[in-house]
Amino acid sequence: MRSILTVFIMTGISATVGLAAPVKAGQPLYDQACKSCHGADGTPNATLAKMMKVDIGDLKSPEVQSMSNDALKKVITDGKGKMKPVTSVTGSDLDDVVAYVRSLKK
Repeated sequence: MRSILTVFIMTGISATVGLAAPVKAGQPLYDQACKSCHGADGTPNATLAKMMKVDIGDLKSPEVQSMSNDALKKVITDGKGKMKPVTSVTGSDLDDVVAYVRSLKK
């Protein structure tokens, strides 16, 4: 029984450590491509939103956080509303940015 518990604990630790790498890799990509509109912590840039007369989604919100990873990637690659596609984030970098956005959860 004790060995089963040890396996479950180690699996959880491994999963957590495994998730840290994409989050860490995603932050500089996010900072470069997303931060100017969505803020360092996912909070929309109110001045920019007012100037452009748009609602910028709060990336920490349950609405955004409940989106699938594929849906988030689609918004990044295709844009949404007045948000233009982010062409500088592609391939595995998309996964890293999504992992970072997930880390912003309230």
